[in-house]
Amino acid sequence: MPQGGIRLTKHLENKVALITGGNSGIGRATAIRFAQEGAKVVIAARRVAEGEKTVQVIKDAGGDAIFVKVDVSQADDVEAMVDEAVKTYGRLDSSSHFGLAIETPV
Repeated sequence: MPQGGIRLTKHLENKVALITGGNSGIGRATAIRFAQEGAKVVIAARRVAEGEKTVQVIKDAGGDAIFVKVDVSQADDVEAMVDEAVKTYGRLDSSSHFGLAIETPV
């Protein structure tokens, strides 16, 4: 959250946002910003400790977030990730994807 935990706006109030790669870098910054805007945030990534730390940052500032361990290259993981978001918050309004590497032959 910004200084003092003040929300910048309420554009995402009561929305549920899924952020893959939300444990670090641009994904983490996006997850925190969405929480600042009032969203409930589902952070999904492979690295558990970093993901849980981001959740704690959001919660410490008064936001609402959960972490789901996921390998987005595995269909079962992706399905479980979405199921957990819906189970926890009742719906899913938005998704943003960060930290995905696409390998192509050179």
